This record gives sequence, C-alpha cells and structure tokens, in this order.
Amino acid sequence: MSIERDDSDRSGTPGPLKRPRRLRTTAAMRDLVAQTTLRVDDLVAPLFVREGIDSPQPITSLPGVVQHTRDSLRAEVAELAGLGVKGVILFGVPATKDAIGSGAFDPDGIVQIALADLRSEVGDEVVVMADLCVDEYTDHGHCGVLDADGRVDNDATLEIYARAAVAQARAGADVVAPSGMMDGQVAAIRRALDADGFNRVAILAYSAKYASGLYGPFRDAVDVEIADGGDRRDYQQDWRNVDEAMVEVAADIEQGADMVMVKPALSYLDIITRVRSRFDVPVAAYHVSGEYSMIKAAAANGWIDHDAVAIEQLTAIKRAGASIVLTYLTRWFAESGSQHLEAR
Repeated sequence: MSIERDDSDRSGTPGPLKRPRRLRTTAAMRDLVAQTTLRVDDLVAPLFVREGIDSPQPITSLPGVVQHTRDSLRAEVAELAGLGVKGVILFGVPATKDAIGSGAFDPDGIVQIALADLRSEVGDEVVVMADLCVDEYTDHGHCGVLDADGRVDNDATLEIYARAAVAQARAGADVVAPSGMMDGQVAAIRRALDADGFNRVAILAYSAKYASGLYGPFRDAVDVEIADGGDRRDYQQDWRNVDEAMVEVAADIEQGADMVMVKPALSYLDIITRVRSRFDVPVAAYHVSGEYSMIKAAAANGWIDHDAVAIEQLTAIKRAGASIVLTYLTRWFAESGSQHLEAR
C-alpha cells in the first residue's frame, strides 16, 4: 500500500504535501536531510610546477590554472592550507626531456625539489601527493620506456617507476600516485618503497584510468605531445568496458594500493559506484581537465551558471561513491563554492 498522499483532496482543495515535498520546503530543511554533503576536505588540488620560469604561466585551455614557479607553488599551497584544503597532487614540467624520463627520478628533478619545498612550508598540515609517471619527462610523450618497435616496454618501465617512487618519498611525498597503467606497477613501487624504509608512504593507484578524449587541456599543462600521432589505448582502459576496471582495481589492491582512483569522473560515475560497492578502500575520482574546461567555456559564453554546475558535478562524483575528488575547482570551492551548495 502506498504511503504517499495526493496533492489535493477530492473537492480540489489543496491537501497535504507528499512526504518528499515536505522535506524540500526550505533551504535549511534541504540541508538537514541531504544524503550527500560536499566538503572542502573531500577535495585535492592538482598543481603544476615548471622548471626554469620566473613567474606563473597561465594555461590557456585551463582558465584560472597556472604552471607555478617553486615560489608561487609554495605560496599557493600555504594559502590552500589556510582555506582548509587537506590535499594537493603535484605534476612537474621539466626544462629538458629524454627517452626514459629521467627527470621523474632525478633527486634534483622539478617535482622532487618542489616536494621538499612543500614539506618545509606546510609540514604535515597538507597531504602532499606526487603523480608518478614519466610522460611529462619523456621526449616521446608516452607513459613508459619504449622498446625497439616503439611500443611501451612494461617491465622496463616498472624499474623507472620504482626509482621515481623512492625519489619522491625521499623528497617528502606522503602519497605516490602511479598513473601510467603498467601491469604490476603497484607491486614494484611497494617493494621499492618498503626496501628503502618508506613503508609509511601510501600509494594512490590510478587503477581505472580510461583512454579518454578529455585529457587535452592537461597535456597542454604539462607540454606533452605523443610522438608520431600515437595514443595510449594499448595500456589505458577501453571506455566501452566495465569488467576490466574491476580486475585492475582488484589487482592494485592485492599488490598493495592503499587507495584507488577512477579517471575521468563524470563519464564514469557507474565505475565509481561499482568500485565503491565492491572494494573496502578509499576511492578517489579525478574531475579531469576537459571536464573542468567545459564548465569554464560554457560559463564564459553565458550558456550555464558556473557555480551551480560546478557544485552539481562535484556532488555527483561524491554521490556516486568517491570519498576523494581531485579537481581544478578546489580553490574556487574553498573560497566560495560552499556558498553555492544549493543548485539554483
């Protein structure tokens, strides 16, 4: 038997509202019964630091985002900490690149130096994460070492990842985040960290990273161009598939991942939900550059309300099951986004 009442009685006189309507009558009521609450400490800010520049460089395709200098990065993270942000993740843009991406594990590489800067600046107040990949550092733009046929050599790449993980941990990273989608990457990194005494450094694995068309602005941000018109579909996941994401997540957890990630977020809300329901580890989702830039472009043309859509998208990602959201909207939300939590 239905527990709902009609909106009017038989005489046509307005009757009592149905229960869901009664719980939507005021902003205070809606906040009180909301099932999903988005908070600033759910968010992680992706930040770019570039070697050899004297001032922050705007990224045209990522409005409001810059390539930082070491000094501006320190200032930015200190300000984010003051706004209540609990996590940042660093991406490096080196001055020079080579075939194996040696800047990823060089103790004097830009991310390693920046990690040390941030550890000195904010101590344990902010969780400092480092993206662990080599595409920013290779002259061919792939996420690993290439073999004689120009394909990524999985096992040779694992050796590079292990070295990069140790270099990042020595520099002060709380979390290393392997994003290259190499088979066995988590196990190789965990072994290397533990062997070097960094058993307390956590691993956030990009476990379900899809070969998406939404990464273009990010590649602008890190100056990556894949050689010979190549792509990454032989190691990133096919966006048509679900089951392989579950296999990858399970494998990463078995190998020692402390947290797992789904990337991108909005086009893969179903994947986030499945991962959350099946695995008992923190689930992160990356609201990627293309997702962010579409909001900015549409809002700039007056087609959408920036704040309402930004809140709606971030809340959807959390509602789907993500406990951590990586997003370029982090500073905006920390400064003013919480004022717009009610969609208009």
